[in-house]
Amino acid sequence: MFFWNRRLNNVGGENDGAVELGLWILGMSLAGGPQLRNRPAVFQDDQPLSGSLHAIEDCQASGLEVGCVDRFHMTSIGDQADHVKPSEAAALGDFATPIGSVSAIRWPAYQPGRRAMFRGGARAVREWSATMPGEILTYDVAVVGGGNAGLCAALTASEAGARVLVLESAPRVFRGGNSRHTRNMRCMHDSPTDVMTGAYTTEEYFSDLCGVTGGQTDETLARLAIGQSLAATEWMKRCGVRFQPALAGTLHLGRTNAFFLGGGRALLNAYYQEASRRGIEVLYDTEVVGLDISSDGAFESGTAILNGGPVEFRAKALVAASGGFEANLEWLKDIWGTAADNFLVRGTPFNKGKLLRILLDHGAAAAGAPAQCHAVAIDARAPKFDGGIVTRLDCLPLGIVVNNRAERFHDEGEDLWPKRYAIWGRLVALQADQIAWSIIDSKVMGCFMPSVFPPIRAESIFELARALGLPAHELERTVDGFNRSVVPGRFDHESLDDCRTEGLDPPKSHWAQALDTPPYFGYPLRPGITFTYLGVGVTETANVRFSDGGASPNMFAAGEIMAGNILGQGYLGGLGMTIGAVFGRIAGREAAHAAN
Repeated sequence: MFFWNRRLNNVGGENDGAVELGLWILGMSLAGGPQLRNRPAVFQDDQPLSGSLHAIEDCQASGLEVGCVDRFHMTSIGDQADHVKPSEAAALGDFATPIGSVSAIRWPAYQPGRRAMFRGGARAVREWSATMPGEILTYDVAVVGGGNAGLCAALTASEAGARVLVLESAPRVFRGGNSRHTRNMRCMHDSPTDVMTGAYTTEEYFSDLCGVTGGQTDETLARLAIGQSLAATEWMKRCGVRFQPALAGTLHLGRTNAFFLGGGRALLNAYYQEASRRGIEVLYDTEVVGLDISSDGAFESGTAILNGGPVEFRAKALVAASGGFEANLEWLKDIWGTAADNFLVRGTPFNKGKLLRILLDHGAAAAGAPAQCHAVAIDARAPKFDGGIVTRLDCLPLGIVVNNRAERFHDEGEDLWPKRYAIWGRLVALQADQIAWSIIDSKVMGCFMPSVFPPIRAESIFELARALGLPAHELERTVDGFNRSVVPGRFDHESLDDCRTEGLDPPKSHWAQALDTPPYFGYPLRPGITFTYLGVGVTETANVRFSDGGASPNMFAAGEIMAGNILGQGYLGGLGMTIGAVFGRIAGREAAHAAN
């Protein structure tokens, strides 16, 4: 069943009398339940529309009515339009054609009461985004990037009354950047919450951050993110996000991190559903390729590529929330050389740093070191891009890690895993051929979240080495030396236990147990980059800073594109989502204020 929901909406400016039409599709699932979806459809008067579409003006299909209105954002009905009344076809022109065959359609001015027939099954409905040639998209706030930070900014700006456009470079199915792969965010709290145990105070949080960054952090911005983290989760709940306690095997996070029920996908779905309810417009497959910035650092307009062609957008304020450059392999090679050829991009393939480069070229102050990044050791069998959380290996602190000479090269038990897991990608990247192996025995199986790929198994260390392609005698010597150095203690993988080595270089400070219980298991490791730390400097109100010491009055940044202000090096599990949520809300609030 199809019906149009019509409501008045000023989409084109003051007193423009626009009508926004929403197509509601009510279908029955195979299980017999109803499925309800809403897609906006707004048409432009007397303008040619480019692209592939399947629509008719003032169409009646089983009782449907459609009106031609002010701005264009099309929803198309798939299948076929097999008949239109000849009298009305003559009046309306070429407006009903199968998908894929239309290059341009000119809609005549709206005439109330005009009807056309649309017959034939509409088996599929698909979104179709386009703009008219020469159209300028005009909003109060433009948000570049559709992940956690971008949607927090968009929703917050909308709450303040701003008309918001989100420009997302990914297709709809891959929307959300690296937020699709997240599980949790780190939150301060002075007492237990519904999903976190104990207390995690501001001072402990900041101390943990200084520990992993070596003090390379902007204390003011860091404390701002920490102090507003719990309030951010309460706001997220009001946007439909649901939380749950930490699951078994997530290693030390039950007290410090709030987990998203359903993971990052569910988080994003909640955000986008709320954005749709509030009338926030989202353009997918839309890459921003240029900004016009005035001499005083104010954003004036931008250019994006949409459906293969340029489109201009204007806004009174801009929020940059488009992530880092981890998917730009050439940029990585400029920093790391040919070693970057062996890196795997654990996150989205759409974060290529285009907007970051534009801002830096316009004189934005750089924050964070180019070679620093959130990089974890992931299964070497993972895909080049977008492997996500299921390719991460959390077994490293429970065994030993060796390079292709079968030699250990770092303390596997240096600190609690959420404080150290994001250094291991960089450590592996520094090894020959950017490859390493995690070796464990059967005692620790079941103590960690496994990779999506099964481990390589053998009944002896020698056989395991052969299976992994390592020098077998060297691996035996490494394991024997490690086993002899283990000081007996009480093993507890949930805390900093007293199981350590003595007289071994490098040492293992915690969770050291002899590898002596077959079968033995090995995982191949590669550097898996999640996001890069080089970004733009920001103020406490998220304004983009310039290298001359000034700040933009109407450009703001949130999320990974400014995380380097807080993360000089290292990482704390869940901190990226905290930075995105807190500074996304700040940027949205300030952008709405600038737009007024």
